[in-house]
Amino acid sequence: MSLESSSGSGDHGGNSIKGVPTHGGRYVQYNVYGNLFEVSKKYIPLRPVGRGAYGIVCAAVNSVTREEVAIKKIGNAFDNKIDAKRTLREIKLLCHMEHDN
Repeated sequence: MSLESSSGSGDHGGNSIKGVPTHGGRYVQYNVYGNLFEVSKKYIPLRPVGRGAYGIVCAAVNSVTREEVAIKKIGNAFDNKIDAKRTLREIKLLCHMEHDN
């Protein structure tokens, strides 16, 4: 994968994920495991972390703070009531966590 981006995000760690600017350059769209991630241009993807039944996780760097973050994309999160509740529960729990990893 390539970390080169059409938006000029630069190289971090030798991996590259190609990005395509959207919304006038405010966001960049990346293809990870065949799924499109559209994130603020301040996030530079490093590598895919994993995928499971509910979504795909990608490691990224916040180019403003230099903090490494994980971005999870959950497909069809609100298509049914059970998955919607599960997704909201995870978001609420994550809001209370502060962890170095």
